Amino acid sequence: MYILKIQGTEKIPDYVQIRDENFSLIAYFKITNPKTALSRCNLLYKMEEILQIANCLEYGKIRKLDL
Repeated sequence: MYILKIQGTEKIPDYVQIRDENFSLIAYFKITNPKTALSRCNLLYKMEEILQIANCLEYGKIRKLDL
């Protein structure tokens, strides 16, 4: 899986995308509200780790996510 952070604007918040090996979108959520999206894709148990990586990640950079 891969993680990508997208910078928002004044009106649009920052978002995080989680994608699979084929780069298909698995989860798309605001950094401030990840619970619903992560529970839908069964990654809620890794929420703290995902948020820690997302907060350190630069905007527009893709990082491999080893969960």
